[in-house]
Amino acid sequence: MEVDRRRNFAIISHPDAGKTTLTEKLLLYGGAIQEAGAVKAKRAQRSATSDWMEMEQQRGISITSTVMQFEYQRHLVNLLDTPGHQDFSEDTYRTLAAADNAVMLIDAAKGLETQTRKLFEVCRMRSLPIFTFINKLDRPSMSPLELIDEIEQELGLTTYVVNWPIGTGDQFQGLYDRRQQRIHLFERTGSHGSKKAANTIIALDHPEIKDLIDPHLYQQLLEDLELLDGIGGELDLDAIHRGKVTPVFFGSAMNNFGVELFLEAFLEYALKPTPHDSDRGAVQPTDPEFSGFVFKLQANMDPKHRDRIAFLRVCSGKFEKDMVVTHARTGKQMRLSRPQKLFAQDRETVETAYAGDVVGLNNPGSFVIGDTVCVGAKRRYPDIPSFSPELFAYLRNTDPSKYKSFNKGVSELQEEGAVQILLSTDESKRDPVLAAVGQLQFEVVQFRLNQEYGVETYLDVLPYSVARWVVDGWEAIEKAGRLFNTLIVKDRWSQPVLLFKNQWNLDQVKSDHPDLRLSPISIPPSA
Repeated sequence: MEVDRRRNFAIISHPDAGKTTLTEKLLLYGGAIQEAGAVKAKRAQRSATSDWMEMEQQRGISITSTVMQFEYQRHLVNLLDTPGHQDFSEDTYRTLAAADNAVMLIDAAKGLETQTRKLFEVCRMRSLPIFTFINKLDRPSMSPLELIDEIEQELGLTTYVVNWPIGTGDQFQGLYDRRQQRIHLFERTGSHGSKKAANTIIALDHPEIKDLIDPHLYQQLLEDLELLDGIGGELDLDAIHRGKVTPVFFGSAMNNFGVELFLEAFLEYALKPTPHDSDRGAVQPTDPEFSGFVFKLQANMDPKHRDRIAFLRVCSGKFEKDMVVTHARTGKQMRLSRPQKLFAQDRETVETAYAGDVVGLNNPGSFVIGDTVCVGAKRRYPDIPSFSPELFAYLRNTDPSKYKSFNKGVSELQEEGAVQILLSTDESKRDPVLAAVGQLQFEVVQFRLNQEYGVETYLDVLPYSVARWVVDGWEAIEKAGRLFNTLIVKDRWSQPVLLFKNQWNLDQVKSDHPDLRLSPISIPPSA
């Protein structure tokens, strides 16, 4: 059955843990690419497949989410790549809404870091199964036991070690695979990880093993395995699927050590496409009626065609090209023509798709993030809320003759959620207010307006750090009367938003106006 062979996951990590490198190596082993390129490569080498935006290639970081699909051992794998920079947590949050599993990537030298902890909490909220890949074992690192202990103590997760390293840093020689009870000794080559890693597979008690592994490393391995057998329980797949136990893998994505072992075990242990809650109850992936939701919008993935793509997670039924569906928010019928299978920036036409797959739909302004489309009985999946922004600035257009291009660029970037756009209630003030979670979001918007729309801009920073949406609308604002130390603006839906200089100002307004209901998140109104 098509649903049974699908596996869907997103990678979460702190910046510089090696997320884009691991993504490329999984694609290499999945046969999706023939040669992997290092992220921070020399100019002569090509840039990472998943980082398609020019700014990503210049900086060597991921700042958008992309989707890549490949086949491996009869499984169809949907890899939802996420931004690596903390300023883009919101994009990662949306992507996790479409994922059935999460891979938590940890730098072996640094252990758990701030961004990893934050994203882990999002995974915990959604009870996602979490698979841990501890990376960069070929460099000086914390001890494997320290890393395991940190995960258990700080995240409250039980660990189940699937493979165990033989040495670390310069002495990293390979891994012991507890699944198959075999040692994999890796050979260092001059390909710098662009090709699949060569390795020797040998039994733990093979007579020649002591000639292949340094004696003290072999002895350490035996002691570690005895310890793991003593403290670790049996593999509990149900606990893994409930997000209570994390299978742990070690390796070096840069050198491809342990990547294939991880991929094989992941496909065996990972959760298949799962039911999704809706306003009509849980929807099973095997439900014959098609349904899905939009979790991401992206403008100008193909600059030549000025396209806008909506990323749709299929939740149930069978998606077919040119099918007519109901747009749940508006109630309108629409034809899903020219659907695309996305592979970073590349795409090809999709004829069919099933639960767990992600389809790219041409989006002429029809969709917002969180929209549901369905066939048959109308249903809606939960909205995907926006994070409360903390940085605000007027966006000024330096060239009045570029007014149309400026407006188009701002509108399209707003649609995809690259940044939130707020507008003054004073009609004479036409400059939009950019509202962001992190500074880099501002830089990306200005960069893309310049590169994709030919518009130069500058920012006029505003002295606010807290935003709240007024739940009961403009009537509640009028009833409250004058609000001190507060700027009143409106969002893209013309809903009132209050900007406060700090938390103290917010608390003061709440104290003065206890009936004024405020929310830190924005949800699109129903049509």
